[in-house]
Amino acid sequence: MTAADRISALSRWPIVVSPMAGGPTGPPLVIAAARAGALPFLAAGNKTPTAMVAEIDAVRGATDAAFGVNVFVPGKPTEDAAALTSYLGSIEAEAAALGAELGAAAWDDDGFDEKLERLLADPPPVVSFTFGCPPADAVQAFQSKGVVVVNTVTTPDEASLALRAGADSLCLQGSEAGGHRGVFANGDGADQDYPLLELLSRVRGQTDVPLIAAGGIAGPDDVATVLAAGAVAAQAGTAFLRCSESGANPTYQRALGDSRFTSTAITRAFSGRRARGLVNRFMREHEGAPRAYPEINNATRPLRAAAAASGDPDYMSLYAGVNFRRAEARRAGEIIAELAAGADGGPGV
Repeated sequence: MTAADRISALSRWPIVVSPMAGGPTGPPLVIAAARAGALPFLAAGNKTPTAMVAEIDAVRGATDAAFGVNVFVPGKPTEDAAALTSYLGSIEAEAAALGAELGAAAWDDDGFDEKLERLLADPPPVVSFTFGCPPADAVQAFQSKGVVVVNTVTTPDEASLALRAGADSLCLQGSEAGGHRGVFANGDGADQDYPLLELLSRVRGQTDVPLIAAGGIAGPDDVATVLAAGAVAAQAGTAFLRCSESGANPTYQRALGDSRFTSTAITRAFSGRRARGLVNRFMREHEGAPRAYPEINNATRPLRAAAAASGDPDYMSLYAGVNFRRAEARRAGEIIAELAAGADGGPGV
């Protein structure tokens, strides 16, 4: 498959389902979305390579429709061990109150090399990367097998780096998006938080590769707007959190419709990496969490699991985008059909 063929393939899917790590975008949602004509992504992040392959096999066993797999690019261990130790000490009592002990605050590379090896051995149609730019030789290896390579970016500078590495397509993640910010460097600063339409405007002037727009996509009007602004597809995640096929915890799903959760904010409290979620007690009380991913993410996993098991949303990472109120408890296919109306001459076109 030539570069032109790989690029043109993306035009088949105006609706993309975001890879939401931690359970929401598991095989049931990916299968349903693929059957409905969207391009869904399995989330390989925070899974072992073996678990990733098992989910790929489950999807392939249920449908011949195309899907993608998203991989986290590893960063570097924290440079401030003292800040990490202090932060973990500050949350030990909360874990204990939930009947849990914090996990080991260990750095890991999320099995990156083994995941690439396994994906290359039996590749899906599309592979995407988040949290960084994959090595150029890895990009070329996938492309040599006809795989479309997508890189998530949050700034024009990141877009330039991804293009130099040879990405076939860019997923532009606007500041409205829920979940972890896909920034390449785990730093701070408002310069990482471009609203989606501004990011789309800036990046479309520097490349002809297909652009996938992500962040705040909740209805056909949003789809129509980003397609009119130059994207080839709209990627939605939060819109599917409450759907029948979502793997999100029931407490998480209920929180999205709970009137006491009124806003979202960006926090490091749960993972040590900036992520947007519903503002709950844990977020409010730990605004100064240090930069330490995945160390804090690994440490808080038992705390979050205990909160989920007890039905306590105040200590769960309720990741969601700014339009979380528009997420509905429907079937994935119905949501995709509604979103797709924005690609068929709906409002805003």
